[in-house]
Amino acid sequence: MKNSLPYKRILLKLSGEMLSGPSRSGIHSDATLSLAKSLKILQDSGVTVGIVIGGGNIFRGINANELGLQRTPADHMGMLATLINGIALQNTLQALGCKVHLMSALECPKVAEPYVWSKAMDHLAKEHIVIFVGGTGNPYFTTDTAAALRASEIGAEALLKATKVDGVFNKDPLKNPDATRYDTIRYEDYLAQKIGVMDSTAVALCMNNRIPILVFNMNNLVPEKALNILSQKLGGTLIQS
Repeated sequence: MKNSLPYKRILLKLSGEMLSGPSRSGIHSDATLSLAKSLKILQDSGVTVGIVIGGGNIFRGINANELGLQRTPADHMGMLATLINGIALQNTLQALGCKVHLMSALECPKVAEPYVWSKAMDHLAKEHIVIFVGGTGNPYFTTDTAAALRASEIGAEALLKATKVDGVFNKDPLKNPDATRYDTIRYEDYLAQKIGVMDSTAVALCMNNRIPILVFNMNNLVPEKALNILSQKLGGTLIQS
Protein backbone atom coordinates (compact mmCIF):
# COMPACT_ATOMS: atom_id res chain seq x y z
CA MET A 1 0.00 0.00 0.00
CA LYS A 2 1.34 3.44 -0.90
CA ASN A 3 2.18 5.60 2.08
CA SER A 4 0.19 8.85 2.02
CA LEU A 5 0.83 9.51 5.72
CA PRO A 6 3.01 12.33 7.09
CA TYR A 7 5.87 10.04 8.19
CA LYS A 8 7.69 7.24 6.38
CA ARG A 9 9.73 6.05 9.37
CA ILE A 10 8.68 6.31 13.01
CA LEU A 11 9.84 5.21 16.43
CA LEU A 12 6.99 4.19 18.71
CA LYS A 13 7.56 4.39 22.45
CA LEU A 14 5.07 2.03 24.05
CA SER A 15 4.26 1.54 27.71
CA GLY A 16 4.50 -2.01 28.99
CA GLU A 17 1.03 -1.46 30.43
CA MET A 18 -0.34 -1.63 26.89
CA LEU A 19 0.23 -5.40 27.05
CA SER A 20 -1.49 -5.85 30.39
CA GLY A 21 -5.07 -5.03 29.44
CA PRO A 22 -7.64 -4.77 32.24
CA SER A 23 -5.39 -6.63 34.68
CA ARG A 24 -2.95 -3.67 34.67
CA SER A 25 -0.03 -6.04 35.22
CA GLY A 26 1.52 -8.98 33.43
CA ILE A 27 0.73 -9.80 29.81
CA HIS A 28 -2.87 -10.08 28.56
CA SER A 29 -3.34 -12.00 25.31
CA ASP A 30 -6.21 -9.89 23.91
CA ALA A 31 -4.44 -6.60 24.65
CA THR A 32 -1.22 -7.84 23.06
CA LEU A 33 -3.08 -9.08 19.98
CA SER A 34 -4.92 -5.75 19.55
CA LEU A 35 -1.64 -3.87 19.78
CA ALA A 36 0.02 -6.21 17.28
CA LYS A 37 -2.86 -5.76 14.81
CA SER A 38 -2.47 -1.98 15.08
CA LEU A 39 1.27 -2.23 14.38
CA LYS A 40 0.60 -4.49 11.39
CA ILE A 41 -1.77 -1.87 9.96
CA LEU A 42 0.98 0.74 10.26
CA GLN A 43 3.48 -1.57 8.58
CA ASP A 44 1.04 -2.49 5.80
CA SER A 45 0.39 1.21 5.13
CA GLY A 46 4.05 1.66 4.14
CA VAL A 47 5.35 3.10 7.42
CA THR A 48 8.67 1.71 8.64
CA VAL A 49 8.24 1.01 12.35
CA GLY A 50 10.77 0.85 15.16
CA ILE A 51 9.49 0.19 18.68
CA VAL A 52 10.84 0.75 22.16
CA ILE A 53 8.72 -0.88 24.84
CA GLY A 54 8.77 -0.37 28.59
CA GLY A 55 8.49 -2.98 31.32
CA GLY A 56 6.25 -1.34 33.91
CA ASN A 57 3.62 -4.08 33.67
CA ILE A 58 6.20 -6.51 35.06
CA PHE A 59 8.58 -4.45 37.19
CA ARG A 60 8.96 -0.78 38.00
CA GLY A 61 12.14 0.74 39.38
CA ILE A 62 9.97 2.60 41.86
CA ASN A 63 9.45 -0.75 43.61
CA ALA A 64 13.18 -1.01 44.33
CA ASN A 65 12.97 0.64 47.75
CA GLU A 66 10.27 -1.77 48.86
CA LEU A 67 12.53 -4.67 47.93
CA GLY A 68 15.63 -3.10 49.43
CA LEU A 69 17.36 -2.91 46.05
CA GLN A 70 19.91 -0.37 44.93
CA ARG A 71 19.23 1.59 41.76
CA THR A 72 21.55 -0.33 39.42
CA PRO A 73 20.18 -3.86 40.03
CA ALA A 74 16.65 -2.44 40.03
CA ASP A 75 17.26 -0.92 36.60
CA HIS A 76 18.69 -4.23 35.40
CA MET A 77 15.43 -5.89 36.43
CA GLY A 78 13.50 -3.24 34.52
CA MET A 79 15.59 -3.91 31.41
CA LEU A 80 14.85 -7.63 31.66
CA ALA A 81 11.14 -6.83 31.96
CA THR A 82 11.28 -5.02 28.60
CA LEU A 83 12.86 -8.13 27.09
CA ILE A 84 9.93 -10.26 28.28
CA ASN A 85 7.46 -7.80 26.76
CA GLY A 86 9.43 -7.69 23.53
CA ILE A 87 9.33 -11.47 23.16
CA ALA A 88 5.56 -11.49 23.68
CA LEU A 89 5.00 -8.73 21.13
CA GLN A 90 7.41 -10.24 18.60
CA ASN A 91 5.71 -13.61 18.67
CA THR A 92 2.24 -12.10 18.39
CA LEU A 93 3.33 -10.03 15.38
CA GLN A 94 4.91 -13.07 13.75
CA ALA A 95 1.65 -14.98 14.19
CA LEU A 96 -0.01 -12.21 12.13
CA GLY A 97 2.54 -12.68 9.36
CA CYS A 98 4.76 -9.67 10.13
CA LYS A 99 8.49 -9.65 9.57
CA VAL A 100 9.84 -8.54 12.94
CA HIS A 101 13.15 -8.54 14.78
CA LEU A 102 13.87 -8.28 18.50
CA MET A 103 17.10 -6.42 19.27
CA SER A 104 18.38 -6.02 22.82
CA ALA A 105 20.85 -3.53 24.27
CA LEU A 106 21.21 -5.96 27.17
CA GLU A 107 22.92 -9.00 25.67
CA CYS A 108 20.77 -12.11 25.80
CA PRO A 109 21.70 -13.84 22.52
CA LYS A 110 19.58 -16.96 22.98
CA VAL A 111 16.36 -14.94 22.85
CA ALA A 112 17.17 -11.66 21.05
CA GLU A 113 19.66 -10.25 18.58
CA PRO A 114 22.28 -8.01 20.19
CA TYR A 115 21.59 -4.42 19.18
CA VAL A 116 23.91 -3.51 16.31
CA TRP A 117 23.11 -0.30 14.46
CA SER A 118 24.03 -1.56 10.98
CA LYS A 119 21.89 -4.69 11.37
CA ALA A 120 18.97 -2.65 12.65
CA MET A 121 19.23 -0.38 9.61
CA ASP A 122 19.29 -3.42 7.30
CA HIS A 123 16.10 -4.77 8.89
CA LEU A 124 14.35 -1.41 8.59
CA ALA A 125 15.48 -1.00 4.98
CA LYS A 126 13.54 -4.20 4.26
CA GLU A 127 10.50 -2.59 5.97
CA HIS A 128 10.60 -5.11 8.81
CA ILE A 129 9.44 -4.08 12.27
CA VAL A 130 12.26 -3.80 14.81
CA ILE A 131 11.54 -4.00 18.54
CA PHE A 132 14.30 -2.46 20.65
CA VAL A 133 14.46 -3.79 24.22
CA GLY A 134 16.84 -3.55 27.14
CA GLY A 135 16.60 0.23 27.29
CA THR A 136 19.96 1.83 26.53
CA GLY A 137 21.73 -1.09 28.18
CA ASN A 138 22.72 1.14 31.08
CA PRO A 139 21.14 1.93 34.46
CA TYR A 140 19.90 5.45 35.26
CA PHE A 141 18.45 5.92 31.75
CA THR A 142 14.72 5.58 31.11
CA THR A 143 13.08 3.82 28.20
CA ASP A 144 11.99 7.30 27.04
CA THR A 145 15.66 8.16 26.63
CA ALA A 146 16.22 4.83 24.90
CA ALA A 147 13.41 5.73 22.48
CA ALA A 148 14.95 9.13 21.72
CA LEU A 149 18.34 7.49 21.20
CA ARG A 150 17.03 4.83 18.83
CA ALA A 151 14.89 7.38 16.96
CA SER A 152 18.04 9.44 16.38
CA GLU A 153 20.09 6.43 15.30
CA ILE A 154 17.57 5.03 12.81
CA GLY A 155 16.71 8.40 11.26
CA ALA A 156 13.08 8.37 12.42
CA GLU A 157 11.01 11.28 11.15
CA ALA A 158 9.03 11.33 14.40
CA LEU A 159 8.97 9.76 17.84
CA LEU A 160 5.46 8.75 18.90
CA LYS A 161 4.99 8.44 22.65
CA ALA A 162 1.93 6.52 23.86
CA THR A 163 0.78 7.59 27.30
CA LYS A 164 -2.24 7.54 29.64
CA VAL A 165 -3.49 11.01 28.73
CA ASP A 166 -4.45 12.81 25.52
CA GLY A 167 -1.20 14.73 25.08
CA VAL A 168 0.76 17.42 26.89
CA PHE A 169 -1.18 19.64 29.31
CA ASN A 170 -0.29 22.77 31.26
CA LYS A 171 -0.86 20.73 34.44
CA ASP A 172 -1.65 17.15 35.34
CA PRO A 173 -5.08 16.41 33.76
CA LEU A 174 -5.57 13.39 36.03
CA LYS A 175 -5.56 15.70 39.06
CA ASN A 176 -6.82 18.94 37.48
CA PRO A 177 -10.03 18.74 35.39
CA ASP A 178 -9.42 22.30 34.14
CA ALA A 179 -6.05 21.42 32.61
CA THR A 180 -5.54 22.67 29.04
CA ARG A 181 -4.02 20.49 26.33
CA TYR A 182 -1.47 21.91 23.91
CA ASP A 183 -1.87 21.05 20.22
CA THR A 184 1.79 21.95 19.78
CA ILE A 185 4.54 23.06 22.13
CA ARG A 186 8.17 23.97 21.53
CA TYR A 187 10.89 21.77 22.97
CA GLU A 188 12.26 24.72 24.92
CA ASP A 189 8.88 25.51 26.48
CA TYR A 190 8.30 21.88 27.40
CA LEU A 191 11.67 21.73 29.15
CA ALA A 192 11.22 25.08 30.87
CA GLN A 193 7.82 24.06 32.28
CA LYS A 194 9.24 20.75 33.56
CA ILE A 195 6.29 18.77 32.23
CA GLY A 196 6.49 15.15 33.30
CA VAL A 197 4.91 13.24 30.42
CA MET A 198 8.33 12.44 28.94
CA ASP A 199 11.67 12.80 30.66
CA SER A 200 13.75 15.86 29.91
CA THR A 201 16.80 13.93 28.68
CA ALA A 202 14.71 12.30 25.95
CA VAL A 203 13.14 15.60 24.89
CA ALA A 204 16.52 17.37 24.80
CA LEU A 205 17.98 14.59 22.63
CA CYS A 206 15.09 14.89 20.17
CA MET A 207 15.48 18.67 20.16
CA ASN A 208 19.17 18.37 19.32
CA ASN A 209 18.39 16.00 16.46
CA ARG A 210 15.27 17.84 15.28
CA ILE A 211 12.94 14.90 15.77
CA PRO A 212 9.33 15.92 16.51
CA ILE A 213 7.61 14.07 19.34
CA LEU A 214 3.92 13.22 19.10
CA VAL A 215 2.41 12.45 22.51
CA PHE A 216 -0.91 10.62 22.22
CA ASN A 217 -3.32 8.55 24.27
CA MET A 218 -2.32 4.90 24.21
CA ASN A 219 -6.01 3.89 24.13
CA ASN A 220 -6.13 5.21 20.56
CA LEU A 221 -3.56 2.69 19.35
CA VAL A 222 -6.20 0.20 18.26
CA PRO A 223 -6.72 -1.22 14.76
CA GLU A 224 -9.60 1.09 13.79
CA LYS A 225 -7.73 4.26 14.84
CA ALA A 226 -4.04 3.53 14.35
CA LEU A 227 -3.52 5.44 11.10
CA ASN A 228 -5.34 8.53 12.39
CA ILE A 229 -2.78 8.92 15.17
CA LEU A 230 -0.05 9.80 12.67
CA SER A 231 -2.10 12.65 11.21
CA GLN A 232 -2.98 13.94 14.70
CA LYS A 233 -6.66 13.50 13.88
CA LEU A 234 -7.27 12.07 17.35
CA GLY A 235 -5.68 14.95 19.20
CA GLY A 236 -2.37 14.53 20.93
CA THR A 237 0.42 17.08 21.22
CA LEU A 238 3.31 17.68 18.85
CA ILE A 239 6.54 18.78 20.54
CA GLN A 240 8.75 20.46 17.98
CA SER A 241 10.89 23.51 17.28
